[in-house]
Amino acid sequence: MENKYWILITILGAVWGSAFMFIKIATPELGPIALVNVRLAVAGLIFIPFLLQKKYLKHFKSNIKNILVLSIVNTALPFSLFAFASLESSSNMLSILNGTTAIMAVVISTIWLKVKLNVYQIMGVFVGLFGIIVLANPDNIYISTKATIFCLGAAFCYALSANYIQKFAHKTNTTVLIGWSLVIAAILLTPLTLLNLPSQFPSPNVIFSILWLGVISTGIAFLGYVHLIEKIGAVKTATVAYFIPVFGVIWGYIFLSEPITLQILVGMMLILTGIIFTNKRYD
Repeated sequence: MENKYWILITILGAVWGSAFMFIKIATPELGPIALVNVRLAVAGLIFIPFLLQKKYLKHFKSNIKNILVLSIVNTALPFSLFAFASLESSSNMLSILNGTTAIMAVVISTIWLKVKLNVYQIMGVFVGLFGIIVLANPDNIYISTKATIFCLGAAFCYALSANYIQKFAHKTNTTVLIGWSLVIAAILLTPLTLLNLPSQFPSPNVIFSILWLGVISTGIAFLGYVHLIEKIGAVKTATVAYFIPVFGVIWGYIFLSEPITLQILVGMMLILTGIIFTNKRYD
């Protein structure tokens, strides 16, 4: 793989890793639902100019079912779960548990798509599971049990969505699927947001966090993600999963003064090892 694509993957990992920090900053003041709704609406506006182009618009009607499924399972639900989890978790824990998506995707593919696992992948699943156990220990003061369940539920949604796309929508244009799912998810969440409006106008820090999440972490980052898939394929692009937890821990430490304990380091390394092994294929 060319160096320029490694650079893009690293940048994407850094940007997505930062998202959890900004979720942690904005959620207490804005509320989980309102934050996710505004984030998706801003990102959707970035995609709209592309989606309304004739070459993409013609695919909307024929893919409406897949778009609706992904707008809920891959967008509205996991985004909301991570936002709720941030109320009882440090941002670095959110980013690390998000990494379990890759491990869950392999397990789901075995059950649903009947994909056979090799010995490396089986080892990866168990190593990753052990990492989850280390982090989900009740003695871990940096995340509650409820927040852990929410994070794992969100990761499961992402993993299920990846397998859904593989089974039902692997030939569909990625821009169409991702772009319209952002727009539809924003529309679906609007009634809930109106029932959960914040009591006061957001502070400058929260406004910056919303703009970063909507414009950079979701809108532009997803455009970069689509570009990478088109250029190097989904498998190589998936290596971004290795970078997200690492950057999530780094940003949390630098900007939120979140401690990096031995428990967090061990859990993160176990999950990263699990990701590497579950993505390993025999030559």
